[in-house]
Parts: sequence; structure tokens; C-alpha cells
Amino acid sequence: MAESGKSVSGTRKVNRGPSAGPENRRALIAAAREVFAADGLNAPFNAVAKKAGVGQGSLYRHFPDRVALAVAVFDENLDQLEAAVAAPDATLGDLIDHIIEQALVSTAFIDLIWNNQHDERVAHIGARLGALAERLLVREHAAGRIGEHVEAADVLLAISMLADVLARSAADERQAVAERARTIFRNAFAPR
Repeated sequence: MAESGKSVSGTRKVNRGPSAGPENRRALIAAAREVFAADGLNAPFNAVAKKAGVGQGSLYRHFPDRVALAVAVFDENLDQLEAAVAAPDATLGDLIDHIIEQALVSTAFIDLIWNNQHDERVAHIGARLGALAERLLVREHAAGRIGEHVEAADVLLAISMLADVLARSAADERQAVAERARTIFRNAFAPR
């Protein structure tokens, strides 16, 4: 039997206090991606803490529930999207490609966000994605690559539809579904 404060292996885990907070948060988000991608949203919440190498108290301190954790994952995804399409030559196609990459591994989170879309913690995700789509559309319209009939709301609807269908597709079919979606979007958004 392990002594109080010692792990089963007999080594004492050092509590680094509040300074470990940001590192623990990053580890929890990374672990959540892996755990929920492998086992879905029904995976035990404490499996995330175990995978991250932190205690359950740390998990609940950072993320009191699955929605809070999903929002953190999506915020990180949006940070990556914004960075990926920040280049002046980035296109709407680049945005959709990056969203597809993220959606292929985040299907569980897509369902959770979709099912909680009216939760005030989730609202900003759509606003951030909308602003990103709007910036790219201005650029795409000016370059003549996207038809003037396409609005940011059309892009957001297409992204929502894509995320939904990917979340409901078998893992081995998602790439083919994504390719078909790219073709549909390309045709629908083309200048007329």
C-alpha cells in the first residue's frame, strides 16, 4: 500500500502549485483530443486527466464539464485556423482544407458543440469563425476566385454541414466524404 502523498511506484509527485496551471491546461486539451477521438464523448472524463498526467482536481479546476473542455479545444482549433490563413495569399479553400483536417480528428467535439450551440460559452466560436470567413471572402471576391453571390453565411453553413456529415461518417469514409464536399463547395462558390 502506498504511503499518503506517494504514488504506487513509491516516488512522490511534486506539486508545483499554480505555476503548473498553464502547462496542465495544455496537457488536458491535448489529452482530450486523443481520448475523445479514440473513445468518443462517452469516454470517462477522468481518462483525460490520466492521459494528461494530472489529477482530477486539476481537470475540474480548468474544465468543470465536457462543454468547457470542448470549447477550449475549439478555441485552440480557431487559433490554428487564424494562423494558417493569415498569409495574404491564403484562400477560402485553404480555410476549408484546415477545417477538414481538424474535423477528421475532432468529430466528438463537433457533436458536443452542435448539441450545446445555444450555451453562452459556445457562442463566441461561431463569431470567430464568421469573422475569419468574412476576411477571406473579401480577399476571394477581390481576386475573382469566389462568386459575388457567396456570403459569409453561406461559408458558415457549408462548414457546419461538412462538420456534421464528417462527424456522422465512419472513420474510414471521412476522407472520401471530405473530398466530395470540397468539390461541391468549389462548384457552388465559383464565379458565375
